[in-house]
Amino acid sequence: MKFIIDAQLPFRLKKWLLANGYDALHTDNLPKKHLTPDMEIIKFADKENRIVITKDSDFFQHHILHGKPRRILMIITGNIKNRKLLELFEQNFHILKNHFLTGKLIVEINNVAIIVHS
Repeated sequence: MKFIIDAQLPFRLKKWLLANGYDALHTDNLPKKHLTPDMEIIKFADKENRIVITKDSDFFQHHILHGKPRRILMIITGNIKNRKLLELFEQNFHILKNHFLTGKLIVEINNVAIIVHS
């Protein structure tokens, strides 16, 4: 599985994914870094078959209207400390991963639940 992590999420999330054997990039790895427009992230993600990890609902809305980006992991936690976000990933990533492996396109995680969109 391959991921692209949006600018508003911590670089430490990329490090966690890499440490757990996943191909992960952060928008800070792209030429325009955190200034990379959403449309460039969408094109990059779909070209490289990456799941967009984001808090930005614009990606979800664009997917509903245009089917792109193809796959999104929405973080719907509100303001959360980076440590708590990483704990959520550690505790729930196997479930998130399985949803994507079974063909789900949009998965949301918040502080208490995982929501799957068909």
